[in-house]
Amino acid sequence: MAIGASYNEEEVIKAIANALETFYSSLIEKIDGLDIVKIMKRKNPYLYRAKAMENASEIVENVLSAFVSSSEETIFGNCFFEPLAIAASGGNKALAEGIDIMVQDDEKNVIYAIAVKSGPSVFNADSKKRQEQNFMAASKLAQQARARYEAYIGYAYGKKNESGRGKPKMYQELAGKRFWMELTGEEDFYLKIMEFMGELPEKYVASYKESYNKAFNRLVREFANKFCKEDGSIDWEKLVEFNSGE
Repeated sequence: MAIGASYNEEEVIKAIANALETFYSSLIEKIDGLDIVKIMKRKNPYLYRAKAMENASEIVENVLSAFVSSSEETIFGNCFFEPLAIAASGGNKALAEGIDIMVQDDEKNVIYAIAVKSGPSVFNADSKKRQEQNFMAASKLAQQARARYEAYIGYAYGKKNESGRGKPKMYQELAGKRFWMELTGEEDFYLKIMEFMGELPEKYVASYKESYNKAFNRLVREFANKFCKEDGSIDWEKLVEFNSGE
């Protein structure tokens, strides 16, 4: 029996559309706001020299692609999976700390508390302990309502195997196919997510590429002005002094 009685396909598609718009607008905003001076304060100039990078565009391409790669994973994880899981489960955005979705099934007299995560490698020991404490706090709502309480950590993609060792947990961990199947009761819902996206991503590709290309050109110009000599070669001493000097 699924957590959600049934989902509204239109609501799922709407949630995906809104999430994609948020994802691209947030990513583009970050790209548009990049500043080469702030970036190079955090980068390792010795690494670039060790890799024999000898032109501004090569360094900027490395910096920009690394920035986008790390930013897009974070932004997507924050804006996409939670609203999709809410729509798929028919639940509500939870008010309890560390819990993303609450689903109350009056017919079965069960309250489900769900923490939605991207992939299965997001926790360390401390954050896992905090998550357990959040589940414990949320369980009091079920006690007050005299309802059975079930807690889940749902990983939107990947696989999660239970080790079977240690004390029993007060929550279940489900990943990928198993998580979406638990929410919806449909074995292939995790595949349907791709289908529900349809051609929505293509709406944003042009504006994203335009933003990326503008940022690349701008950052190359800024890098050259700040860290290149008159002959166009990189002033490594100036770059290292800027990055690591007093």
